[in-house]
Amino acid sequence: MRGRVGVRSVVGMTNGNPELKKDLDAAVQTRKELGENYEAALIESFLEKLDERIDETVDRAVDKRLRRRLAEQQMVGGGPGPLGDRNWRGPTPAFALAALSLVFAIPLSAIAAAHVGFLGLLVAWGGIVGVNASYASVANAQRDRADRRPRDDQRW
Repeated sequence: MRGRVGVRSVVGMTNGNPELKKDLDAAVQTRKELGENYEAALIESFLEKLDERIDETVDRAVDKRLRRRLAEQQMVGGGPGPLGDRNWRGPTPAFALAALSLVFAIPLSAIAAAHVGFLGLLVAWGGIVGVNASYASVANAQRDRADRRPRDDQRW
């Protein structure tokens, strides 16, 4: 009686998958023909098939979810997907110079103010601003030259 209840409950779970039901029926029929000696091997074989089917189902569901999430990100954000934008090259040199200027400004300010006073502080900050301003002017000049240069699609 106990064996029958177990088979019925498993058969009830396989209603959505006819192939799985066929595999279970085949395992049950084989067990009837071969006897209890092969029961463990039959159960193990059926469970392996069941694991493969579960893995396939989970993989399909995950792929579907990832595709949907990627499509949503591209539609909503118009930006890169989960793998990132391949054209992004990191911080620009101007940002790097500005960040380094701020990092070095602290000790330079302290040293200048401690040794020379307020005038030393003004000279240190004047140098920091001067370096950043000269870099910005050179970068702007290069950008202007690049903008004036005809692109390949504008040439004859």
